[in-house]
Amino acid sequence: MTEVTVTPDMTMDSILGSIPSAQRALFQRYHIGGCSSCGYEPTDSLAKVCKDHNILDVNEVVTFLHQAHELDQNMQVDATQVQSWLDAGEEFSFIDVRTPDELAQASIASAEPMDYSNSERYMNLPKDRKIVFVCKTGDRSMDVAAYFLGHGFTKVLSVREGLDGWRKQVDSTIPNY
Repeated sequence: MTEVTVTPDMTMDSILGSIPSAQRALFQRYHIGGCSSCGYEPTDSLAKVCKDHNILDVNEVVTFLHQAHELDQNMQVDATQVQSWLDAGEEFSFIDVRTPDELAQASIASAEPMDYSNSERYMNLPKDRKIVFVCKTGDRSMDVAAYFLGHGFTKVLSVREGLDGWRKQVDSTIPNY
């Protein structure tokens, strides 16, 4: 697991560079950074952002960001691990969350495209079912995994580096786009 350290005097730009999930985590917990009324400047320190948003305990936010980073690290899985589950015939859902245009350019044969018109299909899956999401880089699939985790699913994962990681680790013939 990658060790990161966040301090109150760090700029938001620096924090987001160290913990890409910080933006999602701050918005989910504190409603910071998701819209113009709750935004901040990249050069603002975490302490300034907390003060501007009436968050009294900046150290609580620092602790929360470290926990969010650890949670994100634990939700990521290498492409080789997913391939080994597929090879072993393990039962799980492998879902590609990319757009139809992206899927037309490159795909993983064993991953099913996300059906955005039928969200009930996924929300009705057993909450303890293993679900692995993949996208191009691993960022969107992390967002989707976090969404499912927030809706009570307990075994959600995102392919580390997404399709790019799959291409590096499992199938170099998949086109890069």
